[in-house]
Amino acid sequence: MLLQMNLCSSFSLKYHPLQQNGTVKTFHSPLTQLYGLANRRESNKYSVKGSIQSSFCLTNNKIGNNEDTMNRYHKPLKKSTVPMALQDDSATKSQNENIVSTSFLDFLTKKLDAFYRLSRPYAWTSIIVGILSYSLLPIQSLADLTPTFLIEPIVPTIMMNIFVVAINQLSDIAIDKVNKPNLPLVSGDISIGEAIAIAVISTLTSLAMGVMLRSPPLVIALILRCILGAAYSIDLPLLRWKASPLMAAVAIVIGTGINNVLPYFLHVQKYVLGRPVVFTKPLLFAVAFSAIFSIVLSFLKDIPDVEGDKKSGIRTLPVILGKERVLSMSTGILLMAYASAALAGVFSPILLCKLVTMIGHSVLGFILWSKAQTVDLSNAKSTYSFFIFIFQLYYTEFFLMHFVR
Repeated sequence: MLLQMNLCSSFSLKYHPLQQNGTVKTFHSPLTQLYGLANRRESNKYSVKGSIQSSFCLTNNKIGNNEDTMNRYHKPLKKSTVPMALQDDSATKSQNENIVSTSFLDFLTKKLDAFYRLSRPYAWTSIIVGILSYSLLPIQSLADLTPTFLIEPIVPTIMMNIFVVAINQLSDIAIDKVNKPNLPLVSGDISIGEAIAIAVISTLTSLAMGVMLRSPPLVIALILRCILGAAYSIDLPLLRWKASPLMAAVAIVIGTGINNVLPYFLHVQKYVLGRPVVFTKPLLFAVAFSAIFSIVLSFLKDIPDVEGDKKSGIRTLPVILGKERVLSMSTGILLMAYASAALAGVFSPILLCKLVTMIGHSVLGFILWSKAQTVDLSNAKSTYSFFIFIFQLYYTEFFLMHFVR
């Protein structure tokens, strides 16, 4: 359609040096640019037909051979062009969603890592392996084995252990700032309120699960673990047993040496298998060895904490006797225990049990002695590595105790 417009005297298009008479110029209407983003057609162009006269017209004729400078640099919009505002809004929204998603994942990962450090999962291994081993002591044949009764006591025990380590770290924040600044309560990765909530929830969950299993020995074991853990750590009159070497040893022997063995043995023997209670030789050996290892571990775990314990006025055995004496004493106690176990194997009536008990404990005793010679007491990593090594020896004993006959 041809749109013509004559302006008689009010406006005249002046001659440009680059323009020749009769030349057709293409003029893109602003309205075309505004509304043509969605519906523009390449063929719909408006032209300006200029002359030296005082009139001009708009037409849709094709572009002539000569174009002016402005027309040469102007590029038509394409059909695929999307409004930049919409593109920016969409990109910004997508970026914001990605940021929120990434922030949530980072927050969740950080909290899970903090919970991992709070709960000390390395102790879970001894709980899981220990319960499985003690639960197998009453087993007389493969017909007695069922997966459920082996797994059932593990979860409530781990939940109660989370309470014990949480209450310990809540009570030792000032000490851990010196000894263990990477712990979550000291570093601020977990707040005091969050740690209290974890302690309360884990305790209630543990007791509820114990009651559901309808096993008095198991419920008593969970309650005793809770009481001993609180008495060991909480700074109240007649409590805070960790400040006294004697009371700390009593708490650990009862809590780890006896409470970790007898209740689970009785749970399986009487309340799962329905048999009368009989204290067997492997059971007595397990109680004795667990008590010995518990004492040694309680001594060794305080060696890296000497500086913080001194500042806080806690008189642990390494503070009183010194690191060197405590290390020598702990190693000597375990070596005597291994020698006693090897000697007990001599009197075993079963050849396989005799050989495994004698050779196994002799080899472990030699490895312990060799490892103790390499400990650098001035290096916290070295002492902690030796502490974890003793835990590994403890795990090995869960296997060897079944050969004591």
